[in-house]
Amino acid sequence: MACQDGSESRDKVIDLPHLVDLGPLTFAAAAAMTFGAALVRGLTGFGMAIILVPLLGMIVTPGEAVVLGIILQLLIGPVGLRRIMADGDRQSAVPIALLAMLATPIGMIALKAVTPDVARLLIAAVAIGAFLILFLPQHPDGHRPGPVAIGLTGLSSGILTGFAAMPGPPVVPFYLRQRIAPAVARASMMTIFFATAIAGTLASLWLGLATHKLFVLAVLLFVPMWIGDHLGTRAFGRVPDHIWRSIVAIMLGAAGLSALLRLLN
Repeated sequence: MACQDGSESRDKVIDLPHLVDLGPLTFAAAAAMTFGAALVRGLTGFGMAIILVPLLGMIVTPGEAVVLGIILQLLIGPVGLRRIMADGDRQSAVPIALLAMLATPIGMIALKAVTPDVARLLIAAVAIGAFLILFLPQHPDGHRPGPVAIGLTGLSSGILTGFAAMPGPPVVPFYLRQRIAPAVARASMMTIFFATAIAGTLASLWLGLATHKLFVLAVLLFVPMWIGDHLGTRAFGRVPDHIWRSIVAIMLGAAGLSALLRLLN
């Protein structure tokens, strides 16, 4: 009986790569990608999906990479949520989050309608565009975005969440171009991204894009994601403002470059 139980246990271990449809080395690469992207998230408040989705697109289909990125953001969203909600700018973050949640299914419907090659092209364009937008000048002191800017940011963030699991490109310049403390910008962005992750997961279930395999893979990747996010969060308070903004630009540039290289290959 003991021998039989041992055989069954070994079979379950052996079947795990088949359950997620990834070999051990490929899974290790996915875990390393997730750790690095989560480290950036903890440090900057964003960037996990912008970095991770193009990288995951190397080992799974673009559609699966998008859904997996959304599920991972859903799992990490509650971590430190109380402090995030306290530090964020609720006056802008709450309406942007609500509008983004409403618009997320639109992007997911578009993702389902296009071919993988078109999806890769558009995802690469989004990643590169996010990098270029950061070079726009900051707003003057005391500037407060109006309802139009808030509305456009929320709607575009939601569409990009559904299509590419990337709510950041409209949201990041919205906050980084304001002269506000990095802690406020970081918390506001993380509030919005958790909201879009909820909407994205629900929309992917509704459209049949979220599979059992992706949920299992997301759970397995939670540990490296949590470790990376924890280390990034610890480093956040020790980084001066100008260095923090430089790291944001570098990370976005690297993500855009990786997406472009993947497209060319």
